[in-house]
Amino acid sequence: MAHDPSAPSPIATGLKGRCPRCGKGHVFKGFLTVQPKCEVCGLDLAFTDTGDGPAFFVMSFVGIVVVALALWAEFTYEPPIWLHLVLWTALSIGLSLLMVRPLKGVLMNLQYHHKAEEGRFEK
Repeated sequence: MAHDPSAPSPIATGLKGRCPRCGKGHVFKGFLTVQPKCEVCGLDLAFTDTGDGPAFFVMSFVGIVVVALALWAEFTYEPPIWLHLVLWTALSIGLSLLMVRPLKGVLMNLQYHHKAEEGRFEK
């Protein structure tokens, strides 16, 4: 059940780090720190709790890509081990830093869009 059909796309606004309601305000005040509220529409962003979701997706994607490239490089060129260490460590750190903020923004916006909240047992 979607929140509002006229709301901006949660994927597009999340990738840009924008507010899930208005699509204009910023949701981050640092690299990964979430602002208390949107500076444009005043949406309280305290509901956002992505937990380890962004880290899981980043680790999964980066792990698959780096291992595949490392295996390809090993079987094709047989580089020395120190080159593997430097190259794949740098690529892992770089890709992780590049991907974690947009993924956190997307997960936050999807939470808002789908009205996700903590599960409860009905009494």
